[in-house]
Amino acid sequence: QVQLAESGGGLVQAGGSLRLSCAASGRIFSNYVVAWFRQAPGKEREFVAGISWSGSGTYYAHSVSGRFSASRDIAKNTVYLQMNSLNPEDTAVYYCAAGPNARDYPALASNYDYWGQGTQVTVSS
Repeated sequence: QVQLAESGGGLVQAGGSLRLSCAASGRIFSNYVVAWFRQAPGKEREFVAGISWSGSGTYYAHSVSGRFSASRDIAKNTVYLQMNSLNPEDTAVYYCAAGPNARDYPALASNYDYWGQGTQVTVSS
């Protein structure tokens, strides 16, 4: 069993940066992908970024490519999402997800077995 806890959300002005953390309790195996999804009010949950726990790959949605960066710290069992050049369209609740079946389709939410509770990110214009 894996439990995920996000932190680092908050209010930031457009053009600013935030770093989200996803701390995992329980064993994350090398075949896991840990990903970030987000959901804005009235919209469906969407994939943002992901990283294979083995370090073999990172994945990004087109809307955040070049602005967001996912990384992991194996010793801390933590995945990070560095978000730069934020704009109001990035406002959403950000969720961390993990699972062993997402390597082929990391953008598909149903491929993930474990989810955090989410952290709010609000970008003001």
